[in-house]
Amino acid sequence: MYLRKLTRQKDGKAHAYWALVASYRTARGPRQRVVTYLGELDEQAQPTTHTSEASAPSPHTTATKPLWREINVQGVRTENGRAFGAVWLGLELFKRLGLLEFLREKLSGGKEEIPWAEVATILVLARLVEPSSELYIAEHFYAQSALSELLGIPAEKVNDDRLYRALDKLLPCKEELEKFLKERMGSLFGLQYDLMLYDLTSTYFEGQAEKNPQAKRGYSRDKRPDCKQVCIALVVSREGMPLGYEVFDGNTRESTTLKTILEKMESRYGQARRIWVVDRGLVSQENLKLLAQPPRQYIVGTPRSMLKKFEQQLLSQNWQTIREGLEVQYCTSAEYREEVFILCRSAERKAKEHAIAERARQRLEAGLTKLEKQCAAGKRTQASVVERKIGRLLTQNSRVAREYHIEVQKSDKHKLRLQWHKDPTQQKRAEQSEGCYLLRTNITNWSEEELWSAYVQLSHAEAAFRIQKSDLALRPIWHQKEERVQAHLLVCFLAYVLWKALAQLCKSKGLGNEPRKVLDEIGRIQVCDVILPTKAGTEIKLRCVTKPDKHQSILLHHLGLHLPARLTQNAEL
Repeated sequence: MYLRKLTRQKDGKAHAYWALVASYRTARGPRQRVVTYLGELDEQAQPTTHTSEASAPSPHTTATKPLWREINVQGVRTENGRAFGAVWLGLELFKRLGLLEFLREKLSGGKEEIPWAEVATILVLARLVEPSSELYIAEHFYAQSALSELLGIPAEKVNDDRLYRALDKLLPCKEELEKFLKERMGSLFGLQYDLMLYDLTSTYFEGQAEKNPQAKRGYSRDKRPDCKQVCIALVVSREGMPLGYEVFDGNTRESTTLKTILEKMESRYGQARRIWVVDRGLVSQENLKLLAQPPRQYIVGTPRSMLKKFEQQLLSQNWQTIREGLEVQYCTSAEYREEVFILCRSAERKAKEHAIAERARQRLEAGLTKLEKQCAAGKRTQASVVERKIGRLLTQNSRVAREYHIEVQKSDKHKLRLQWHKDPTQQKRAEQSEGCYLLRTNITNWSEEELWSAYVQLSHAEAAFRIQKSDLALRPIWHQKEERVQAHLLVCFLAYVLWKALAQLCKSKGLGNEPRKVLDEIGRIQVCDVILPTKAGTEIKLRCVTKPDKHQSILLHHLGLHLPARLTQNAEL
């Protein structure tokens, strides 16, 4: 669900609303429906600005007594406008999770001029609000935001060297951070950790990364095989809250990572009776044996080739509709007595796969027809060359390759003759499996719908990687040393924790699950210095936060957040 901003004109007055909209799939494609409207606030519910210590983390508070001065109205001006809303919201989340307190405890004790906990906080908030390099943070982001007042650190004290050293200080806390956040998020949001979703991705480097032994070339999920990379394995809960991650060499095979993750997660959180949900790319016979060891349970995807074992079920009428456009079927096999299989068929996926297959057939047939004409005209006289071209065509269109019978012969006139035809039986068999996929599990007391619903939650792990790569700019990696790369990934992990904390907060307050919309909307709030020239010849400087508009006020009210009115005391210049 996501938020849609609405404004309505009534009786000559603009009224601000938010609509909570749900997107859902149908056989005819995605559709949207309005779940509810977050209307205007009444007079009693209007959010007011607060200046208490809980709302404004600055060491200075605004005086509550009225302070009267005669002001030259014509000389009133504003100065030093900076971004406030997003960094303030991020810092509020940081504190609610107890991260600032945790870092102060773990990173204190040195003779540093600026506490390392605050510097690490700057790195994480910058990654959440405006992902960029440490140099950009030091030279632009920090000075252009209100973090100097919120954290009490002057802009001239923040430089790239200090930020890099903070990365080095933060990295040794990785395992303790993961344990702390698992417990903290569980208590804050009432999370359950009975279901573990595991997935793997890769992220690439700019540069040669010669000082990082983990940076290697391998299968690139970013379509950058020309760059070195590392692989990142992530474990999240059923709500998508991150529990931990590990970094592997860039050429690591997917299936070899599961054993390491199982051992680390269970040594860290215990061997409770948890269900592991794993994509088919991570499944091998060795991994299935690992997952089957008590008390572990699993729900995994299977290779497409395994559908052959259930051809009769594909043709049966025992499908159960669990939602529009999706059917499932409970299957058992004498070969796999301790497991059950869930055969799934999606109308939307079927249409997509059929369209892909049709395009592949058209490309293959066009290429074969062209070769056939060239052979008949005597333009192709070497059989080995023609066979290589046929092999390339079949490789490029491997989805439908087995549907065609192709033969190259020599004719009496020393010409080559290419003959090919399509096997309708193979095509029909391929079309029967379009839109189908197979799940396997050792959970025997769940219904088809429960098993399918648990498996599709794997999309939370995929979404985590998507958000980290796009919104949090996980890629590309510019660091060249192994420790700095590890610390960069830890900062991205913590920023994603803040992202998911905001998403859970929005969900609990009935604001859907689109934290980016809320972050952007609150991020438009700024702080600036208001200069008031007095009759006595002095000037009063007030560091004021801009008043939220109606849409922002509605969001702040539902989130239970209160903006400070000012960040510093009145100051006479």
